[in-house]
Amino acid sequence: MRLWTVHPKYLDRQGLCAAWREALLAQAVLAGKTKGYRHHPQLERFRAHRTPERAIAGYLRGLYAESLKRGYRFDESKIGTGGTRIRLAETDGQLLWEWAHLKAKLEVRSPEHLKTFKHVTMPESHPLFHIIEGTVQPWERGA
Repeated sequence: MRLWTVHPKYLDRQGLCAAWREALLAQAVLAGKTKGYRHHPQLERFRAHRTPERAIAGYLRGLYAESLKRGYRFDESKIGTGGTRIRLAETDGQLLWEWAHLKAKLEVRSPEHLKTFKHVTMPESHPLFHIIEGTVQPWERGA
């Protein structure tokens, strides 16, 4: 499961669709509707919010907005309530770690998509997040 801090515009087609599916799974986990993935580290920052289900809804809304820009047909009715005004703090270290991780994936899977962003050194974040100074999060595996 990867719930990207980077803005969804940087994700290729496969990445955006996977992020949508994984965020829907995260929504189910946070709502207690599944037994799997309950302890996944990617969910920690959502659980830390006073209304985790609203926070993940905000994340899904960001993905949905990007899907509309690309002409995709994601099902908005699958998004839970809330999330429109929620912002979560995330570190610039986490954002940059994910940016490097995403670029490595795109280099192999979608080099043409990556070329669109070749001059980006500090990517924009997903609209849910506001970026603060800090290091990679302790929950990030492989960092």
